[in-house]
Order: sequence, then structure tokens, then C-alpha cells
Amino acid sequence: MLLFTTSYNLVIPEMNAFLTDLGAPGLKGLIIGLFTISAGVSRPFSGKLSDIIGRKKVMLIGLLISLAVCSLYPFAFAAWFLLLLRFLHGFSVGFYPTGATALITDILPEDRRGFGMGLWGTFISIGMGIGQGLSSFLVETGNRNALFFTAALFTALSYILFFNVKETLAKTAPFQWSNLRIQPDEIIEPSVIPVAIVMFLSAMCSGIILVLSPDISDHLHIGNKGAFFIFYVLATILIRLVTGKVSDTYGRRETLAVGMVILCTSMVLIGMSKTETWYYISSVVFGIATGIISPTIFAWTADLSEKNRRGRGTGTMFIALEFGILSGALATNLWYQNNLKSIWNVFLFGAGMAFLCIAYLVWHLITIKSRH
Repeated sequence: MLLFTTSYNLVIPEMNAFLTDLGAPGLKGLIIGLFTISAGVSRPFSGKLSDIIGRKKVMLIGLLISLAVCSLYPFAFAAWFLLLLRFLHGFSVGFYPTGATALITDILPEDRRGFGMGLWGTFISIGMGIGQGLSSFLVETGNRNALFFTAALFTALSYILFFNVKETLAKTAPFQWSNLRIQPDEIIEPSVIPVAIVMFLSAMCSGIILVLSPDISDHLHIGNKGAFFIFYVLATILIRLVTGKVSDTYGRRETLAVGMVILCTSMVLIGMSKTETWYYISSVVFGIATGIISPTIFAWTADLSEKNRRGRGTGTMFIALEFGILSGALATNLWYQNNLKSIWNVFLFGAGMAFLCIAYLVWHLITIKSRH
């Protein structure tokens, strides 16, 4: 997962510049938007297939798509072709993490899920940091094609290590085309709706940051467009190591509420950033928030998912993630319009979504306790 996450994060910081060079700067929001649409659309299929044909086969589909698309990026000759590749790339993220997370859920003991998911999420965060941090360096020392082929190389390395992973689904069945018929109750796993709502609202903040961080870096004259994510990852790794067992002890919703308060604060700080130092401080605060929120969401998803529907439960959680990021990206594209003066309004909107999530968690806690 570390290598796979590094691969698809490598290309993100340079995509805005690539699209601008192809003559379509006004479509920057689609870089993340199309990626998340395809990832989200594929989740019901990957979640269902993960529970039928096995976790590993679903992971393999994601790996092969990633390898193909990363190898094709250097041949993007027009904006429409680049956006098509971004759409196809999203399917890889729709499949691989769904199968992998269901596999991890299978092997984690119930009383250590928060800690286990914290460790799992740490490697995902490291991959994000390595990918985002290396991106501009690879372009400056080589060229954009070197960046894309390096992304393909990381996917290939993940593919090699993939064969050492053992299948955890006890009974697997051969693939049948009928498996692709998705019934309404297979799109969303009802038991994980509460965690999906939390994921959706918090992921909108991530969508905003993914779209705007390269342009904010340019505005602040920061050469490395992925520098924000280097500080973010260092902070999130540190906080995961310190707070990995917190949600196991104090509860998922209580822990999430604290994380959302910090997330709301980080949105305000990023929107107010006028200097490089302030920008990095805000990235650390965002990293602390993510380090608390992410493993707790994964653990809560595992808690709420029925054993024989963990793939669908995981898929539902990821659908919320993708459409949260998509909504954040589209809202950014609507308000931003390449006008730096509008950045504050975009991040204020993100803070509002985090605050709304806090209100939902408090309501959920009160409602559940009143039933007992």
C-alpha cells in the first residue's frame, strides 16, 4: 500500500501545471474531480467483488490499471486526453485500497483495530508524503516524463510485493459477469452510514487542499509544490504513533469529535496563510487532524461492518471519501476560478463542513445514548 499510494500521489502536484501547458487552466478542478468520480463509481463493484472473488483479485485489478495509466501519461497530447487518463486512473484507487482494507480488517483483532488501522494509515500517509514531496524534484532534475515513469515503477514494485500477500477470504468463487449486477442494497452498506457521513464531510476539506495546494505554493514562491504534504505527513505520522490506541480506549465518536475541531482550525489557518512559515504550520495542524481522524474512521468502519459484508462496508466508506473529495474539488473550482483573492472563502467553506461534522457527531452520541 505504501508503494501504491506513492505512485498515484507522485503525479498530483504537477497536474495543474500540465493542464495549463495543454491550454486548459480553467479545468484544474477536474484533475481531482474526474479521478474521484471513477474511484467512487467503482467502489460498489470492488466492494462486492472483494466479498465474492477475494481481496487479492480486487487489489490486482487496481494495480494493473495504475500501471497502464501511469505509463500512458507521457503521451497525453491534449487536455481531453489527460483528463480521460485521470478518469481511468481513479478506477485503480477504486479497486486496490478497497480490497486491501477489507483484507486488513479480516486479520485485525477487534480490541486493537484503532491501533492497527493507525499503523495501516501511517504507511498510506508516508506514501502520500513521499509521492507529493518527490514530484517537483523529479520534474526539476529530469522532466515530466521521468515523473510518470517513476510512478509506474512504484506501481510495478507494489505488484511484485503483492504476491507475498495471503488471501483472507475463507471461501472465494470464480468471477461471473452476473457479479457486476449491482443491486440497490449493494451500493451502500446501511450499517456504516454514520461513518460514511463523517468521512464525506471531512473529505471535502481534503478535496479543497488537493486542488489549491499547488497554486498556493506558487503564490508563496515555494519551489516544491508538494512541500505542504511533507510537513503534513511528518505531523500525521507522529500523532498516529502517539494516539493510535486512543479510539480503542475512549470511543470512536469522541475521538473523531476532537479530530474535527482540529481540522476546522486547520482550514482557517490555511486560508489565512500569507507566508511560507505560516503555511507550513497550518499543514502540521492539518496533519494532526488527519492523524486522529483517519485511523478512527477506518476502525469505526470495521466495527460497524458485518463479517460477511466487510468488502461492501469498506467500499461504502471509500465512496464517501471519494465523493467528499469530489465535492470539495468542485466547490473549489466553482469559487476559485484562478483568483487567489477567493482562497479565504473556499477554506472558510471547508471549516464550515468540519464544524457540521462536529455537530453530527455530538447529535449521534446523544441519540445513541438516549436509546440505551
